[in-house]
Amino acid sequence: MEQHGKSSLAALTLGAIGVVYGDIGTSVLYAMKEVFGSGHVQFTPDNIFGILSIFFWTLTIIVSIKYVVLVLRADNNGEGGLVAMLALASMAVKDKPKLRQRMLIVGIFGTCLFYGDGVITPAISVLSAVEGLEVVSPAFKKYVIPLTIVILFGLFAVQKRGTSGIGKFFGPITVIWFVAIAALGLYHIAFHPEILWAISPHHALRFIFAEPEVTFLILGAVVLCVTGGEALYADMGHFGKKPIRMAWFTVVMPSLTLNYFGQGALLLSDPDAVSNPFFNMAPEWLLLPLVILATAATVIASQALISGAFSVTKQVVQMGFLPRLQVLHTSVKDTGQIYIPFVNWGLFAVIVLAVVMFKSSSNLAAAYGIAVCTDMLITTVLTFFVVRYSWKYPLWMCLGATGFFFVIDLTFWASNLLKLFDGGWFPLLIAAFIMMLMLIWRDGRELLNDIRQEEALDLDSFLEAVFLSPPTRVEGTAVFLTTGKGSVPNALLHNLKHNKVLHKQNLFVNVQNHEVPWIAESERLVITPLANECWQVVIHYGFKDNPDVPGALTHLRGMGCEVNPMTTSYFLSRDSIVPTLGTGMAPWREKIFAQMHLNASSAADFLNLPSNSVVELGSKIEI
Repeated sequence: MEQHGKSSLAALTLGAIGVVYGDIGTSVLYAMKEVFGSGHVQFTPDNIFGILSIFFWTLTIIVSIKYVVLVLRADNNGEGGLVAMLALASMAVKDKPKLRQRMLIVGIFGTCLFYGDGVITPAISVLSAVEGLEVVSPAFKKYVIPLTIVILFGLFAVQKRGTSGIGKFFGPITVIWFVAIAALGLYHIAFHPEILWAISPHHALRFIFAEPEVTFLILGAVVLCVTGGEALYADMGHFGKKPIRMAWFTVVMPSLTLNYFGQGALLLSDPDAVSNPFFNMAPEWLLLPLVILATAATVIASQALISGAFSVTKQVVQMGFLPRLQVLHTSVKDTGQIYIPFVNWGLFAVIVLAVVMFKSSSNLAAAYGIAVCTDMLITTVLTFFVVRYSWKYPLWMCLGATGFFFVIDLTFWASNLLKLFDGGWFPLLIAAFIMMLMLIWRDGRELLNDIRQEEALDLDSFLEAVFLSPPTRVEGTAVFLTTGKGSVPNALLHNLKHNKVLHKQNLFVNVQNHEVPWIAESERLVITPLANECWQVVIHYGFKDNPDVPGALTHLRGMGCEVNPMTTSYFLSRDSIVPTLGTGMAPWREKIFAQMHLNASSAADFLNLPSNSVVELGSKIEI
């Protein structure tokens, strides 16, 4: 992403603060509370210093060094996130098919965990903010869950309007949030300036060596301070590396450090504040405004994750792991701003279930860490393959760089496994369910393609036979969408059988999706003449491109083929899947695949075909 001038960099940095760091910025609401609220840590000044030191060095090692310095370098044509990393890693080992296959499964599971995270993050963030009302007055306790659900409903209801309108407020509100949490921290640090010595790693090491079992137990809560670390990599394509790095080192990291140290200073003065150290930092007159600001910040953090869920779903669909879904564009200027109704309301339903089931942010914290740690672990593993096979660094250097982070990620992950039966199962169950659907869809499509290949006729030979005794030619252009290059589309067979005509121009268009985010316009089309005014056209898209067949066909001008939109018809085959007993998938998987295929949004909408020029011809396929 290019940046032009200081103002552009400043604007992008402000945007990054609002979108990228909302999640990690609101972790101050619950991370410290969960560590001391666990009951494992004795309440002593030495332990407070030790825990704060662990927090600071966790932020430094995992976010500052691993993500900001190392992982941000692994960009796929400027794009980041697990899907982009997976594509980068799988391309790096394309000459090792078995390893590539295993890597795809691991990477796709990590993507599925993103949905688990997408459920827990809005639930725990908004719930922890609204719980501040209990500090204002215990009488508000009964309103916390209903108010949380109302706020979440409002957030999901406005998604169809797009984020461009409210997005411009994200940066400034989040900056106010970071200034506020830094100011609260400084206020309490002023009473106990010695707390700043917790920045020394010897406090963390002393606690770890004195209490190794306790350290392992509390790591599941400590990891809450880095939730959202994946977001700064996932949003690299929107803002670029430099603004994300600048925002982290100049605003986010200092503010988080000051607030955590301020919470530590408060606990030195008032051990009873451990019930909710963040909101207990504020004087009574400031409590209600702080609750409102915290709620706004958590809504923004949730918004970033919801937008991310839309983006990831679109990418996964184009990589062939999910059926086509209705995708609505909410901005004329920014093609990246999309709304997927099914994902939006599906997420909302499961989030409400999580809020009602877990009832408090503390209970949700048990469910949170395991999804985050598994994703961090998968990112580290994929980074190794990128560094080793794509960047060609020596093995010892690759093992040293990623091995260090792997051990740390594995330790956090192992600690979070202890919370598996306390709620950690919830995001894993969501991920496993989505993974099951993805694998059914992938295997079903492969089965379908195999059947089509077996039954397919060679296009060149077929056309040669047809033009020995050609049917009536009618004016206009017919575009036949094909599933495979060089094969006869079913729609053409049906058209000849029932209508007994052939258009003057015939294009056989095959759309191919690739494991790169973008395909340059100059490389979009490959056209091959087939004689008798017929052409084979292959259109290439990356997983972040927006498929637009009519738009792509306009590039045919000057290639010997002119397409007039007013006289062009698009012919599609609408296959109906019939599950049968045989050598395909298990019967229950075939039934699910058939249902997914039936409910997929139409290819015409997905490929942006004009609705008044589409002809769909159906056929049944037994699998």
